[in-house]
Amino acid sequence: MQVVPHQGRLTDIERPDVRPGGWAFQYNNAHYPDLDDTAVVVMGFDRARKELGTGPERDEAIVRGREWVAGLQSSNGGWGAFDAENTYHYLNNIPFADHGALLDPPTADVTARCISMLAQLGETPDSGAMRAGLAWLEREQMPDGSWFGRWGVNYIYGTWSVLCALNAAGLDGAAPSVRKAADWLVSIQNGDGGWGEDCTSYKLDYRGHEAAPSTASQTAWALLGLMAAGDVEHPAVQRGIAYLRRTQDETGSWRQDAYTGGGFPRVFYLRYHGYPKFFPLWALARYRNLRRANSRRIAYGM
Repeated sequence: MQVVPHQGRLTDIERPDVRPGGWAFQYNNAHYPDLDDTAVVVMGFDRARKELGTGPERDEAIVRGREWVAGLQSSNGGWGAFDAENTYHYLNNIPFADHGALLDPPTADVTARCISMLAQLGETPDSGAMRAGLAWLEREQMPDGSWFGRWGVNYIYGTWSVLCALNAAGLDGAAPSVRKAADWLVSIQNGDGGWGEDCTSYKLDYRGHEAAPSTASQTAWALLGLMAAGDVEHPAVQRGIAYLRRTQDETGSWRQDAYTGGGFPRVFYLRYHGYPKFFPLWALARYRNLRRANSRRIAYGM
């Protein structure tokens, strides 16, 4: 099987008949694309096609990306990062897997990204893949209204991701799941206007928000989530925007020493140097654009 550079995979163990069509997280990785990044690339191509009139040259890439994402949906309705049906949890109990992160099961953040992509491409909540995915997210919502985040720390990241997907699927701020999630984000805002969450939120006996000093990336995720829920004018959003404006340094970036990227939960975490640069700018730009627009609704999947 020939693999097309940057949009291929040698095989998918659970779904070998699905045509290769993904992109990888790394710049040089032709064999292990992931669904999260593929969904974002497809949304970017689709938006460029609509807003910039880039022409038909990327249409086939969009079709293949969509086909690959849809084809790797697990039977429970969710999506993992790399393959389908990776839910054999007993494997985490064998001796050399004592880190408890041997698997790639469906998670809320990846599932949300795939739903955002499908919705942006025109699928309705009544379609099979969307209906199953939305039902899975509804089952996964925590009692406090949040969602788990596998690839970013943690429930702030997951909740932002899902709120974007629910907005893209047509749910507004009055939907119970959306309202509960937005209320949770407001309830955990720090006194300085920002948001923070500690990596200990991944502990097995999690009982609620693990507070931490505000970070630029987590503040941006919370703001983007609240704006996706329709709360552009909420005082919490205004306080969060003020926090980002106040803490921007002379280089135009934000200092962030905390680890807010997911590695193996409870084992190691990542500090992406790009996070305190592009996520705050994204949140500030979205706030500005929504305040200037006639509509407060976000028109795209993210």
